[in-house]
Amino acid sequence: MIKILLCDDHAVVRMGLKMLLNNHADMEVIGEASEGNEGIQQALELQPNVVVMDLSMPHGKDGLSATSELKKLMPEVAILILTMHDDEEYLFRAIQAGASGCILKTAPHEELLVAIRSVSTGNAYLHPSATKRLMEVYIGSVKQGTSDTFNLLSDREKEVLTLIAKGFSNKEIAGQLVISVKTVETHKGNLMEKLQMKTRPELVAFALKKGLLGYGI
Repeated sequence: MIKILLCDDHAVVRMGLKMLLNNHADMEVIGEASEGNEGIQQALELQPNVVVMDLSMPHGKDGLSATSELKKLMPEVAILILTMHDDEEYLFRAIQAGASGCILKTAPHEELLVAIRSVSTGNAYLHPSATKRLMEVYIGSVKQGTSDTFNLLSDREKEVLTLIAKGFSNKEIAGQLVISVKTVETHKGNLMEKLQMKTRPELVAFALKKGLLGYGI
């Protein structure tokens, strides 16, 4: 039996998901939460196998922050991000936060069932368009020869790259490394030039590939 916790700020959405999932013999919704902090508390109390986490919850803690915090407290729990955003930036941020999978709210219910079953067994699940985009970024980085150019980065540039990939702002990176924001911007510009990259998603994909976040693709 897959024990599921639903975390979504819309009661109607939670009700619909609960009815759908409880109709399957191998699934049981054991709890609900309307925002991230409540979701974390419910997860700690109920010990679900899978948390279906809405990405955008305007009141309280959002889905990404809740996912990141919950994975630190319960590394074994699988978190499936539910989102309206078909955008690679959100995909990479979900992966960074520790999500096991990501599925669109517009996906057919059969896909949701497949996703839940997949992450509950320790596998990852990404909706098809997200998988395609992730692979395009990955293949693009390989074609640009980024595997070889990684060794051209200084230790400080690698530190900055890692923190960028983890979602920190220039100001936050400056605070962590005890350097100025201007110096962070200089390091960022240098490493992007060396890696021949122009966007944050490209940097995130590269950092994942090199294992800078503790896990790779």
